[in-house]
Amino acid sequence: MKTLTWQVFICAALVLGASGLARAGDRDHGCTLRTLQGTYVFSATGFNIVAGVAQPKAIVEVIRFNGDGTLSVPAATLSANGVIIRSLPDGFGTYTIEGDCTGTIAFNGPTFDTFISRDGDTLLMIQTNPNTVFQGKATRRPRERDRF
Repeated sequence: MKTLTWQVFICAALVLGASGLARAGDRDHGCTLRTLQGTYVFSATGFNIVAGVAQPKAIVEVIRFNGDGTLSVPAATLSANGVIIRSLPDGFGTYTIEGDCTGTIAFNGPTFDTFISRDGDTLLMIQTNPNTVFQGKATRRPRERDRF
């Protein structure tokens, strides 16, 4: 009888311990708005389609994610078919993040689907507006060197 009691006790301890590990693991692998927090450098290349003609564009910009679904763009340089535009106006936007680390970003006009690394250090973006073929990558800057 003592053997059976110990076996039941050990089984119960294993089940309870495993369920606690599963819950902790779930928290460590999901994404939230706070996954994107800090300053990122984004670079992207692609095309705008104008009257059926592909016109090249490229951008390098600094994006600050606030961890609450809002963002700002303190600096940017865009080349659209060879025309250079610096520090784009309307440098604010919003973002969403799902638990599976996908999401969206909306600036004043351009919209993007996003795919985020679980640690939030890397963000892949593809523009979803009609007549665009534009994708790139944003990388979080280390906090101690974050001077933008």
